[in-house]
Amino acid sequence: MTVGFAVWDNRISPVFDTARTLLVVEMENGRVVGRREAPISGRLPAEKAGRLKALGVEVLVCGAISRPLAEAIAAEGIRLVPFVAGTVEEVIDAYGRGLLPGPAFMMPGCGRRRRGGFGGGRGRGRGAGRGRGMGRGRGMDGAGRFP
Repeated sequence: MTVGFAVWDNRISPVFDTARTLLVVEMENGRVVGRREAPISGRLPAEKAGRLKALGVEVLVCGAISRPLAEAIAAEGIRLVPFVAGTVEEVIDAYGRGLLPGPAFMMPGCGRRRRGGFGGGRGRGRGAGRGRGMGRGRGMDGAGRFP
């Protein structure tokens, strides 16, 4: 399986929309069997999603991500694991052990009380249910697609 990790300064990039580097990791049975860095660019969501597809990425692990870009990535058939934080090596290890998504690697502010987002639940934080932000109660399903 080919997994892309958005990286910045040896950590998962906090915002995928502005990320410039992707660590492309080949994994078999939870173990890394190959890795390479690749530049990712594109001003439009479809361009960036197309670049991921061209790199053979099947799963993208990233920090925060905008709804248009998340939808473009899902349209390419790429599973999305968003709102992840931590050092690259810790996150790769956690992914290989099946711990992502999980609370130990969740971005600050993206837990149970977050304002909707892509995690699937309806947030109960400030602004929830009032049409603010990206929440609006429509989260991604387990395959990284919007229902």
